Amino acid sequence: MLEQVIKWFVVMFVVVEPISLVPMFGALTRGGTHSYRRKMAYKATVLSAIIFFAFAFVGDWLLKALAISVDAFKIGGGILLFLLSVDMVFARQSGLRSTTVREQDEARYRDDISVFPLAFPLIAGPGALATLLLLMGEVQGSPWLFLALLGVLLLVLLITLILLLAAGPVMSVLGVTGANVISRLLGVVLVALAVQFVVDGIRCSFFMNCLASATG
Repeated sequence: MLEQVIKWFVVMFVVVEPISLVPMFGALTRGGTHSYRRKMAYKATVLSAIIFFAFAFVGDWLLKALAISVDAFKIGGGILLFLLSVDMVFARQSGLRSTTVREQDEARYRDDISVFPLAFPLIAGPGALATLLLLMGEVQGSPWLFLALLGVLLLVLLITLILLLAAGPVMSVLGVTGANVISRLLGVVLVALAVQFVVDGIRCSFFMNCLASATG
């Protein structure tokens, strides 16, 4: 169980990528007071937690309602994570966890950036939500694993909050280049994890189905 919890933490930490959020947060709150930046950090983290927890509790029901198997979602989610990891390795911005140019222009004129674009899509973006649904498929039938996954999620969000609150000192140490280097290294790890999701989905979906047909 400990190995599984560590894997969950690595996956969610890499997908949420709190270190790369620091320069974005600094840019979005540039010119604001310390109390304003602190308020935005707290509010965005709480809203992200609400979004994540909502998906955690309704994710299984959503898959069943759409008649999507967990194995099929592993394949689709793994491909989505692979695309996200490629963007991380090459330091490119995509719609999986970033905003468009028009959305960035709109955000500059917002007094409250906690909901958009900070909570969504920068923290609880499509890639992170898809990853959460993938991990939820691994805890089906086990309330203890479900609670452990929620604990991992809270830990990642807590780290995110701490980094946002310390955005100034963190950026003075890392800089934009340092943040990009860490993002690239984490992207390499995510590539392997994404491929593993796809392999597991294909093996459990196609191979098991073929095996069941042969034995039937």
